[in-house]
Amino acid sequence: MTAMPRHHSTRPAQRRGFTLIEVMVVIVILGVLAAMIVPRVMGRPDEARVVAARQDIATLMQALKLYKLDNRSYPSTEQGLNALIQRPALPPLPGNWKSGGYLEKLPLDPWGKPYLYLNPGIHGGDIEVMSYGADGVSGGEGTDADIGSWNL
Repeated sequence: MTAMPRHHSTRPAQRRGFTLIEVMVVIVILGVLAAMIVPRVMGRPDEARVVAARQDIATLMQALKLYKLDNRSYPSTEQGLNALIQRPALPPLPGNWKSGGYLEKLPLDPWGKPYLYLNPGIHGGDIEVMSYGADGVSGGEGTDADIGSWNL
């Protein structure tokens, strides 16, 4: 096998790369984009928590409906949401409680507090599941507003 002759160019090697001006222009463009996007994204965690709370409440409401289908009534306020994970010992005792429960565990709201359960509800429903929002106090506006099964 014979080696192929290499052709050498008589032109000097051209340097390829970015100039300082080009790099600075890209940095300025990225800075402008970040200044426009970051303020919009920073408010999203609060919105995400509200969406997560609504999703948790919807899941709890579905589990409560299954409980009612099996037992012909919802758990009492005293039995609470624990009736979904542990067979209630307080009356009214469920006649056909599902072995293993209706949920693996009870979620906390996105602010780390337990969801509240009322039977009967105070907003016109048979039952209600709610979170008091970011402030943990009844009422409020924005992220402090109550989130409940009545406004899903």
